[in-house]
Amino acid sequence: MARRARKKNGDKHRRIIEAAVKVFAKHGFYNSKVSEIARAANVADGTIYLYFQNKDDILIRLFEEEMAAILERVQREVDAESDPAAKLRRFARAHLSLVEENQELAEIIQVEIRQSSKFMKEYKNVPFQQYLNLISGIVKEGQAKGVFRADVEPGVFKRAFFGALDEMSRYWVLSSARKYSVERAAQEIADFFLRGVLARPEGESGPDSAQGQD
Repeated sequence: MARRARKKNGDKHRRIIEAAVKVFAKHGFYNSKVSEIARAANVADGTIYLYFQNKDDILIRLFEEEMAAILERVQREVDAESDPAAKLRRFARAHLSLVEENQELAEIIQVEIRQSSKFMKEYKNVPFQQYLNLISGIVKEGQAKGVFRADVEPGVFKRAFFGALDEMSRYWVLSSARKYSVERAAQEIADFFLRGVLARPEGESGPDSAQGQD
């Protein structure tokens, strides 16, 4: 009986989260009401407050739970590759595929969550840091294997690489027309960065080697 009660409570919690995704994506975070989320989840208004403190709390918990699932999926995708360069390509494809597969969630992460002052100023965004660290982990692995240049700073690279993917994701969320496929966009973004970090064979000149020569 206790197990059934926990499952029922868990079902309500999940229903509220899923309803919040739809309501926030449709109306925007600021224009959404807790009562609208309750109605979409088919629960009483007061039930919301048994699980969440307020609307900001719903947004933060939504982000945490969805990011946990995203982290697990992208980690699994990356682990399927052994070559660090292939891992970066797989990361890019997985990230952009998530935007295509769940546009409502993508809109919340790309647009709505950044409008919550509580989230942006007070929330310690551990899930996001873990996500970024998947990228820097790939870079460190590539450096250890001699595939990537040793002078590349993983902390700088992870933010630059994510920034490119994030900008493409935001473009897709905000634009009604999509000019590029997930596959093409992921491949090109990954290739842009890989050209800068791949180690060159010994003796091969880089693009700056001719600078200063007449």
